[in-house]
Amino acid sequence: MAEVTPPVEAQRLSVGDRAPAFTLPDANENPVSLSDYAGQKVIVYFYPAASTPGCTKQACDFRDNLAELNDAGLTVLGISPDKPAKLAKFVEKEGLTFPLLSDPEKKVLTEWGAFGEKKMYGKTVTGVIRSTFLVDTDGTIALAQYNVRATGHVAKLRRDLSV
Repeated sequence: MAEVTPPVEAQRLSVGDRAPAFTLPDANENPVSLSDYAGQKVIVYFYPAASTPGCTKQACDFRDNLAELNDAGLTVLGISPDKPAKLAKFVEKEGLTFPLLSDPEKKVLTEWGAFGEKKMYGKTVTGVIRSTFLVDTDGTIALAQYNVRATGHVAKLRRDLSV
């Protein structure tokens, strides 16, 4: 009898883990590195696709709460598999005021545990796992949330972080 290999699950990050380093192009194709924000608290969130209803709601929620997040010393970075040109259209259409980064090879998504198997409409599929992290000033993960909901997520995040 053949041995059945279990499905590949994304390796998830936990509080206290070192945040995986990355450099990705933003909507204007300028390189942005996590190390650019060394010594700062950074919210890194991963979303499936620009200009889709849920991702638009989530991005606009971050935009609408950005002043309060920034006042609390938090910077926001969004990452998706979209190419920079698609991100640029999304930024312009929605008036987004924080960097969106492009990871079409899904290398960073995978390193952060935000790409892998997930349940969607009762089926198991492989794709982007909507996830949010807080990287602390020392470069470690201070908060790791997987399978977050697009709607209401920023409000919940603000409550969790007392912002």
